[in-house]
Amino acid sequence: MNFKIRQAIPQDMPQVHALITELAIFEKEPDAVEITISDLETDGFGAHPAFKCFVAEVDDKVEGIALVYSRYSTWKGKVLHLEDLIVSQNMRSSGLGTALLDEVVRYGSQLGVKRICWEVLDWNAPAIEFYQKKGADVKRDWDVVHLTEDGIKNYIATL
Repeated sequence: MNFKIRQAIPQDMPQVHALITELAIFEKEPDAVEITISDLETDGFGAHPAFKCFVAEVDDKVEGIALVYSRYSTWKGKVLHLEDLIVSQNMRSSGLGTALLDEVVRYGSQLGVKRICWEVLDWNAPAIEFYQKKGADVKRDWDVVHLTEDGIKNYIATL
């Protein structure tokens, strides 16, 4: 199979959005995606992009994405966060996930980051196995903490 890994362009965002929605369904959160195609276009390609996205293209169709952004660790320094690595269901085990992760690691190396980090659901055994085979350390002793939009509003209201 021939495929190409490249940086996303604004015209890819409808397909990127479709993959994000596919992931939400897989992760049993079908109604969780609030972001729009327009949000992705504005946030990823404006004057100050909030993220960088790599796509895996097969026959002119985006079949996978890796969306990353910069963070900073008080212990390590510059960090790259991999928000999502998504490969369409019909293309899993095709090598696209490896190629996308390879591109993320190359990009992180070019940036000089000290760490690349991401989350994985504890029940997603195939993803955990994939990441561990690539040399990733899956931390089992950390909990992810989110303050949602409503939580932020409630917090602010108490200040």
